[in-house]
Amino acid sequence: MMHFYSHGKFLLTSEYLVLKGALALALPLKLGQSLDCEQFETNENQLSWDAFNPDGHWFSAVFDKKDFSIKHTDDEAKAKKLAEILKAIKSLNHNAFEGNDLHFVTKLDFNPQWGLGSSSTLVANLAQWAKVNPYELLKLTFGGSGYDIACASAQQPILYQIVGEKPMNQPVEFNPPFADKLYFVYQGQKQSSANEVGKFQNRVVQIDMQDEIDAVSEISRSLVTCTDFDAFCSFLQIHEDVVASCIGRETLKTKFTDFQG
Repeated sequence: MMHFYSHGKFLLTSEYLVLKGALALALPLKLGQSLDCEQFETNENQLSWDAFNPDGHWFSAVFDKKDFSIKHTDDEAKAKKLAEILKAIKSLNHNAFEGNDLHFVTKLDFNPQWGLGSSSTLVANLAQWAKVNPYELLKLTFGGSGYDIACASAQQPILYQIVGEKPMNQPVEFNPPFADKLYFVYQGQKQSSANEVGKFQNRVVQIDMQDEIDAVSEISRSLVTCTDFDAFCSFLQIHEDVVASCIGRETLKTKFTDFQG
């Protein structure tokens, strides 16, 4: 049996603007997703899949290994997306699925609705298994900047940037003395990353955003070494104002008017 594991992700700065070349501060998580693959000497020529999250079994499917048509599944939408990913893998490595029948088992450490990288960890794990470039696989499937793919294998926080269409990342030390005051709040509604990326790209296609890119990039650098909590909050407030103006929305903090921090 082959075993793979990838870390989840958290993007602290340069949301959306990382797509335009801004420097982003991103954190790999202790939580992630594992993938196990086992071969079976059968003549059914199929690929089977079982996925688990913290609540238990949440998805299963069986595919024809030749064309990845769905033989049966308990979630048609998930199966169709997975079939797309498998086809993309085959386009990158034609021999990836040759040989015996395959059974994949994935185990997610967090609720998939939290947006912590259920898709990126899957892509990263499958790319390792198939020996293909994870960034190319991401481009063919979910799209995005690729910072989440960088986090999947990172062992510490990173500064991430797309330079000349190439992903670049630098490990950094980020452990502020006020880490116990930083929280992740799930609002109860996960956005589709692919849809939101598409909306942003359409909105800014004709707009020069270099000033905004420079501003959030400088904030990313500053946060890495910031040791003062009030200064940290000020940096993030400026960052949120810049991003809000770029995407045409109010800052999230306006929904929490009684929160000071």
